[in-house]
Formats: sequence, structure tokens, C-alpha cells
Amino acid sequence: MKRLSVLIALCLAACTPRFYPPEVPVPERYLHTQGFSQDSTGFDPCWWEMFGDQTLNALIERALENNRDLAAAASRVEEARANLGAVRGQYLPQIGIGVSAEGEYTPETKIVQTYGIEPTLSWEVSLFGALRNARRAARAQLLSTEWAYEGVRLSLAAEVATTYFTLLEYQRDLAIARRSYDLRRQSAALIDSLFRYGMSDGVALAQAQSLVYTAEADIPLYRRAVEQTQLSLGILLGEAPRRADTQSTGERLLCDSHPVDIPVGLPSELLTRRPDVVQARYDVLAAAANAGVARSARFPSITLTAKGGVASNSLKGLTSANPWAWDAVGQLVEPIFAFGRLRRQEQAAMQRYEQAARNYEQTVLTALSDVESALVAIDTYRRQAMRYSELVNANERIATMTQALYRSGFSDYLAVIDAQRELYASQMQLVNLIAQQYINYVDLCKALGGGWRPNTYK
Repeated sequence: MKRLSVLIALCLAACTPRFYPPEVPVPERYLHTQGFSQDSTGFDPCWWEMFGDQTLNALIERALENNRDLAAAASRVEEARANLGAVRGQYLPQIGIGVSAEGEYTPETKIVQTYGIEPTLSWEVSLFGALRNARRAARAQLLSTEWAYEGVRLSLAAEVATTYFTLLEYQRDLAIARRSYDLRRQSAALIDSLFRYGMSDGVALAQAQSLVYTAEADIPLYRRAVEQTQLSLGILLGEAPRRADTQSTGERLLCDSHPVDIPVGLPSELLTRRPDVVQARYDVLAAAANAGVARSARFPSITLTAKGGVASNSLKGLTSANPWAWDAVGQLVEPIFAFGRLRRQEQAAMQRYEQAARNYEQTVLTALSDVESALVAIDTYRRQAMRYSELVNANERIATMTQALYRSGFSDYLAVIDAQRELYASQMQLVNLIAQQYINYVDLCKALGGGWRPNTYK
């Protein structure tokens, strides 16, 4: 008996492949965390609410409710959950019943009728880890799809926020272009009046009209950008195309280029809270379990089958006191020679594990790089936006002074043109920088894994 136990233990050990877990060097802290909290408690699951924009909150909630890609991801979770139940049932005893009716004619006996009821019980006994590994693979796949769902949800929310801030940027650009057009048209009307009275030349009038045409040409450019961005936002919301509402000019974009304070935590926390990293880890576990299933296929399988029932020459006789007949069979099958098919299948499964492990390592490295990239972008864009804000203020003063000097006859109109062009360009660039800063914060939230925690299957 002791020898048998040792033999079984050796067989079970042989059924478990040797795995080398993925190894990724994770730094103790991020490189670009100046000005960011190192708090490891994380942030609110609805991270987009930190921007304090009710319109953004409503848009993301609508997207999470209606987006088709997210619904498809949820369906894949239910598919994996059903697959786990199917795998569990595959290794449990199977009970069935057979009902038969047979008629036979011969010249001697004429017609002979036979009826039977035969329940059956079959069970494939898992002694070498096939059941255990199959259940591990199915459960790991379920958890992988749950985290994939969280990844789709996080990406959707980030995409909605990015598109929304881009829309605000274009709306603000459109408002600046329209205001510049109105101001330049008024200036051109003044130059035209001066020209009529001989107080200005034709060159100044042509230059003023050129500025008007430039600003007027930008209006359809930004209007097109607003409309197309609104259509993109509608796709994310799962809604049919509709006309863009350009009433909101995005004034809040000029208020603050440092909108929120996000606790970045430690790099090691990405391994447990970023969806794509956790999904890749469960993919590794699933691949390891599948390799164990492939290894178990090279060892004996045991099948137990039992059946019994009653038989009679009439339907009425099935319920009478006919004797119960039964039999039971135990079968042990050991694969001996399959032209290397089982061994090759195991090798292929081990290579799939190797691929999953390397993919996990690459995902971790990408996650760390995403966080660092978002942090350095926030810091540099913040500094750049501060300088451009000062530049816009300076250009506004220059434009006002050159306009006054021109009217007083102390400057030509070329200086006015240069001042207005510089002011217009700096205003557009400042809007772009501040909008990009908001998008950088969205990227940081996404890189950190958002604030969701999936309801893992128990």
C-alpha cells in the first residue's frame, strides 16, 4: 500500500510541468513624481468626477450604459462563466436513461416485440490532474475576461473624456476665430473709412482685408472640427449621429491647467489594479493550466460505466416484477504510441505558456512607461501653458498699443498686422496646451488603471 501511494505521488508530480514564472524588474518609485501625491490608497472609482464637470460625468455614464463594445465585453464574461460551469460538469458523473422498443418478424415466431428501460452511469475519473488543471484554466480565463471587461470600460471612459476635452478645444478655437473675425472686420471698416478720406493708403486697406479673410477662413475649419468631433463622441455614446451643440465655448479651459491632484502611488500597485496587467497575469495562469491538461493526456485515463434496467415483451410488463439486470465496467486506457502527437501537443502548450509569460512582462513594462510618459507630459505641458499664458497677455498689450500708435500716426499698419497675427496664434496655442493638459490627466488616470475593482468570480 505504501509503495502504491509513493507511485501515485510520483505520477502526479510527473503530470505537473515545470514553469518559470515571468519576472519583471519593478522600480520602487516613479521617476517623474514631483508635485504628485505618493498616497497608495488610490482614487475614486468614478475618476472622471475629479474634473468637476457635470457634462463630462453625464456623457461617460451614457457611454457606459449604451456603448456596444462594452456590451460585447460583458457578453464575453458571461460566456467564460458558462464555460467554467461546463468544464466542471465534464468531469462529474454522467447519468442518462435509454428507452428502447424493438420488433422482429420471423416465419416461425411471427412478430416478437421487446421493450426496455436502461439507466446508465458513466464517470471519467481524473487521477492525474486533468480535472484540476481544466478547472484552473477555465477559472483563470473567466478572471481574464472580467479584467478585459474592466479594461474596455476604462478605455471607453478615457476615450469619452479625451474626445470631450478635444471638443471643448475646438469650440474655444471656433469662438476665438469668430471674435477675431469680428474685430478684424471692424478694424478693416475703420481703415476703409480712413482710406476714403485720404488718411490711409490702399496697402493698409488690403492688409486689413487680408486679416479679415484669414480669420473668416478659419471659421469653417474649426466648425468642421467641432462637428466631426461631436460625431465621434456620439459613436462612443452608442447614439445615432446628430447635429453638434456649439453653444458651450469651453471657457473653463482657460481657467486652470492643473485641474486635479491624482495620487500616483507606487509602481508595484500597477500589478494589481491596472486591468491589462492583471488580465495578462491570468492569461499566464490559464496557459499554465492548459499545459498541465496537455501533460495529463499522456497518462492513463480511467472510465467507470454502469448500466442496468428491465426488459419485457410488452409495455405492461415493464412495470411488473421483472428481474432487474445490470452490469458495470471499469476501463483503464494508457496511450502507448500516437506518433508523437501527445508530446507535440504538450510542447505546443508549453510554448503558449512561454508566449503568455513574455506578453505579461511586456504589458508590465508598457504600463510603467505609460505612467512615466503621462507624468512627464503633465509637468512639461503645465510649464509650457504657464509661459504661453504670459505670452498671450503680452501679445494682447502689444496689439492694443500698436493699434493706438497706428491711429495716432506713429506706426504703420504692418506692425498692427504682426501684433494681431501673433496674438491670434498664441491664443490658439494656449487653448491647445490647456486642452492637452486635461487629456494628459485622463491618460494618467488610464495608465494607473482607473479606480475600478472587478467582482471576481467566486
